[in-house]
Amino acid sequence: METSHVHALQQKHSGLDKQLREEMNRPAPDSAKIQALKKMKLRVKEEIALN
Repeated sequence: METSHVHALQQKHSGLDKQLREEMNRPAPDSAKIQALKKMKLRVKEEIALN
């Protein structure tokens, strides 16, 4: 059960990373959205590390 949770978190982290890259590559990136995505990514990474 724990490995499926970690796998789901890793997928979420990858999805956030993709969103972050897409936002940063836009002609006029939204810095607030970038910061929010970075914070979410960090929280997910920390949760992965705890498991």
